[in-house]
Amino acid sequence: MNIAIAIDGPAGAGKSTIAKLAAKELSFIYVDTGALYRAIGLSAYRNGIGSKDVEGILELLNTIKVELAFNENHEQVVLLNGEDVSSLIRTPEISMYASDVSAIPQVRAFLLDLQRNMAKTNNVIMDGRDIGTVVLPDAKIKIFLTASAEVRAKRRYDELIEKGMDVKFDDVLNDVVTRDYNDSHRETAPLKPADDSILVDTSDLDLEQSVAKLISIMKEHM
Repeated sequence: MNIAIAIDGPAGAGKSTIAKLAAKELSFIYVDTGALYRAIGLSAYRNGIGSKDVEGILELLNTIKVELAFNENHEQVVLLNGEDVSSLIRTPEISMYASDVSAIPQVRAFLLDLQRNMAKTNNVIMDGRDIGTVVLPDAKIKIFLTASAEVRAKRRYDELIEKGMDVKFDDVLNDVVTRDYNDSHRETAPLKPADDSILVDTSDLDLEQSVAKLISIMKEHM
């Protein structure tokens, strides 16, 4: 029987990086569900559709195909109508698009089967906002990963600067706070810990310590 591990938490908590490294250590498939919403957000942006234009985005769903695949290095890539958009979906603008798009119930339904099917056929570590509460409510292990808004903004700021992007810390912090509010207050699948999740705060942990802590929790509960 396949094992599913759900990792939820706010933007910038390090879910993707930590989950990816943990999956490699445990020989699990890593599934970044946020990338799926980012891909739809990118498509809307490219087509001049506003992030809050529900009707326009729903029409868009009829014309796009979003997939998760793996390259020769076993790294996840995000395909939008066959195009690898993995590096194009990580900008602050597309992050905000993803937050708005993910609040649309029909968009979440559009991606639900894709996410669940991956867990049915593989041992997975899946991260997102509602994995333990909605997508995989029967997951073997549920972890809610968080950190203070300031710490998460600093991590995201450093990441963007390293990529050569011209950003200001205050703008990144504002984006994090805004997205936290949007994600936790949306009507459909709001961001919140599952009742049986394990809370992990990485505010005072570096990446190596965070990964070690999560792997220890996973091994203990498997």
